Amino acid sequence: MRLLQGLRLRLFVCVVLLAAATSVFAQNSTREFRSSQLKGKVLEVETNDGTYEIQFYNEHIVETAFIPNGEEKGISHAVVMNPEVEGLSLIEKNGTLAYMSKGLVVEISKSPFSIQYLYKGKNLISEKEGYTKTDSTENIDFTIDKDEVLFGGGARVLGMNRRGNRLQLYNRAHYGYGTHSELMNYTMPLAISSKKYAVHFDNAPIGFLDLDSQKNNTLRYETISGRKVYQVIAADTWEDFTFEFTELTGRQPMLPRWAFGNFSSRFGYHSQRETVETIDHFLKDSIPVDAIILDLYWFGKTVKDEMGNLAFDRDSFPNPEKMISDLNDRGVKTILITEPFILTTSDRWDEAVEEGVLGLDSLGNPYTYDFFFGNTGLVDVFKPKAIDWFWNIYKGLADKGVAGWWGDLGEPEVHPAELLHVNGTADEVHNIYGHYWAKLVYDGYQKDFPTQRPFILMRAGAVGSQRYGMIPWTGDVSRSWDGLKPQTEISLQMGLQGISYMHSDLGGFAGANLDDELYTRWLQYGVFQPIFRPHAQEDVASEPVFREPKTKALAKKAIELRYRLMPYIYNMAFDNNQTGLPLMRPLFFEEEDNKDLLHISDTYLWGDAFLVSTVTDAGLKSKEVYMPKNSVWFDFVSEKKYQGGKSYTIQTREENIPVFVRGGSFIPMVNGMKNTIGYSLKNMDLHYYHDASVKESKGKVYNDNGETPEAYEKGEYELLQFSSTFEAGKLSIDIVSDLGNNYQATDKNISFSIHNIEKAPKKVSSHGKKLDYSWDENSHTLRFSGELKAGKNQSITIKLAK
Repeated sequence: MRLLQGLRLRLFVCVVLLAAATSVFAQNSTREFRSSQLKGKVLEVETNDGTYEIQFYNEHIVETAFIPNGEEKGISHAVVMNPEVEGLSLIEKNGTLAYMSKGLVVEISKSPFSIQYLYKGKNLISEKEGYTKTDSTENIDFTIDKDEVLFGGGARVLGMNRRGNRLQLYNRAHYGYGTHSELMNYTMPLAISSKKYAVHFDNAPIGFLDLDSQKNNTLRYETISGRKVYQVIAADTWEDFTFEFTELTGRQPMLPRWAFGNFSSRFGYHSQRETVETIDHFLKDSIPVDAIILDLYWFGKTVKDEMGNLAFDRDSFPNPEKMISDLNDRGVKTILITEPFILTTSDRWDEAVEEGVLGLDSLGNPYTYDFFFGNTGLVDVFKPKAIDWFWNIYKGLADKGVAGWWGDLGEPEVHPAELLHVNGTADEVHNIYGHYWAKLVYDGYQKDFPTQRPFILMRAGAVGSQRYGMIPWTGDVSRSWDGLKPQTEISLQMGLQGISYMHSDLGGFAGANLDDELYTRWLQYGVFQPIFRPHAQEDVASEPVFREPKTKALAKKAIELRYRLMPYIYNMAFDNNQTGLPLMRPLFFEEEDNKDLLHISDTYLWGDAFLVSTVTDAGLKSKEVYMPKNSVWFDFVSEKKYQGGKSYTIQTREENIPVFVRGGSFIPMVNGMKNTIGYSLKNMDLHYYHDASVKESKGKVYNDNGETPEAYEKGEYELLQFSSTFEAGKLSIDIVSDLGNNYQATDKNISFSIHNIEKAPKKVSSHGKKLDYSWDENSHTLRFSGELKAGKNQSITIKLAK
């Protein structure tokens, strides 16, 4: 056995060295190798100008840190994974060091000095000059293949392939953007290659990410200061990649279930009366709604001069406690906007100065400056006393019943370079400000509200902010067709980067554009994005209850579909929580070798079952939609069947955007909710999309109380596993119940809908007992009902007619 392992290792080394020899091996012109040693599992390589520290986190992730002479490594703000790897080998041969796991290999040539990364014998990337320093920047550059497509860099509107751009790394909002935006509110020093690997530059200060802008096959990271540390992450599939990257940087906690419902939101509700009357309209029109978001006016009557009050304006909101309680009794949560700016004219200015919670100038005084909302200071969210002060305000409002938080302007929107934080200058911590603001709220909930899942809506963050429960949105998008077009691109890109809840202000935010068709199409897309939240400037209503009758009816239909799909959506959230798999996924997840799909963003996968294609042009009558191969697809409305592997011209309909379901999919649904307070699987619809080409398939639905943090880990859950087999004209469907140790299940009445049954079946039975059924000749849908006893399993057999 040992002999066999030795032969395999030698063969692997030969493959690695051959790959290195046949590549364009990058080299550094001035760096000289001095020595190397293995300290534990960290390979230290000393050169003339510094030391490399190379360590594996697992076989898919390796970190390289270059520490110049006289400097220290510093700490990571992004990485939470502890190295857990066995089976590492260090081989030295012919002037080359190969430090290798079962997957990744770091190849170091001593002279000329160079570093190259390989994965399972294939070249990924190599340092070009590696670390260099100029008068104004510190850089790390790499050689990349000429045909790689590059994703990443955070939220941008540049097309799916971002190669050829030099991306500024400085979180800054872009008001009213449309089909092009080079810089937005959420930047990340992360480059992801179509070869299914990424390079994450693990450093906070501002800078640039150059994705081969000079067209010389160079990837370059430029920064003003900080760590010279990066991780290379590689995987065999895109699903594996998102798993590994979120293993490194953390996974999104489960949101409260109500967060997946419909929001009432605008800029903004001016009074308690207006807030309550708006919800009255929703309930009168029987349009489901789960939460209302209060913008600036909850703490002041005007947009300017009152930011930082962080307390209800009792003139406009005379009894907020009663308002919040009454809304909650109707199943509607209250969410408040907060900002980190304390204006010098606000009621809390003197308190903030006295408590010492603000960023400072060089003399140690609160740094004040002017911006749109007034003259201001900025809360130093890195300072322990500021964290406690800010959190105690949140806690006091949460004690009054506030259920969630909107953190706005957290780039921060205006952040002078001269402002000093407790841990560095503004430019050194600018890009992690939102990250630590979210952490402040998340940690506060864990301490003071440990049985409640937080809701944290924020515009800016950093790599890994998902682990603090952050729900980011795409910023102040133009209320126009040009604003709608890039929304899928932004969400798909961010999902690749670990941020799976990126979503847009449905209907568009900026501008007084009344366009009912645009509004309808945006909300129809919103059914299939992570958060369903119409929001806009108040010139034109964002809430469907205030739109004209036809638009209201179409919006209501979309919202009702969102609620019907709640079990499916909540199950996707569970998968994301456990594995990091995004809710919205690019088509290339499905066909990993199809280069044509790398550029597509207007059609995407919504979980495993749905294919969604947006309508982003006025009056569009048809569009080309590619159906991924190795599957058959059914129109979600007409049930027309399509063979995968080619594009089809799809006629659009006013009532819905093009949506398709994969053959072999299980879609759990529920009906009749006015909001998620009535959510239950007691009466569940289970749709199965049969096709003779699908011999076996699986699905599931996850359930818990929608409130308890880490319910799955605490055993407070149920998981219904679905499976199908089709053989010799017999379709079998099985349901297996998996109950957590601390979960009390209930009996369930399940209404089955089996799609694409061409003829009335001969027989439908469960555990040998014949079941009554109906079969629709027009839709070819078979329907029957069955009872699933708590914690029990169920088996259905359908004998099809020939």
